[in-house]
Amino acid sequence: MNPFDAVIEAPFGKVGIRADEACVREIVYLPADVDSIAPEKPLVIDAAAQIRAYFEQPSIRFDLPLATCGTAFQQRVWRGISSIGAGHVWTYGQLAREIGSVPRAVGQACGSNPLPIVIPCHRVVASGGIGGFAHHPGEGFYRNVKRWLLAHEGVSIA
Repeated sequence: MNPFDAVIEAPFGKVGIRADEACVREIVYLPADVDSIAPEKPLVIDAAAQIRAYFEQPSIRFDLPLATCGTAFQQRVWRGISSIGAGHVWTYGQLAREIGSVPRAVGQACGSNPLPIVIPCHRVVASGGIGGFAHHPGEGFYRNVKRWLLAHEGVSIA
């Protein structure tokens, strides 16, 4: 796996950023014990600054060139996710109805999102609770990250 172009501090651990000269390619949630890496490329410096700004103010609008490589369906789901504002959540079923699909397929596309925070998949939850996160359905680090992101935006879900 390619090394990260930056690993920055986050309230829940760290965030890894991968980018090329033109686009942010991937954002990854990492545990706190991963070594930090200072951003050096202009785009990565900008991405790190915008993510840090989100940690201060969750209503910021990201303005980054993104490499959204995925199937046409995944990209449709990710566009739908991007329309959900900070402090709001939709269920997998609501998003599925919005894009003409089914909840399970939406959940799979959410879990495959390579750019969380910027494409805020944490704002999509199960009808009966928080749901999974990043293809990690159980309790643990990723579910705690999702809880933190939602609470940061003023949303409380059991």
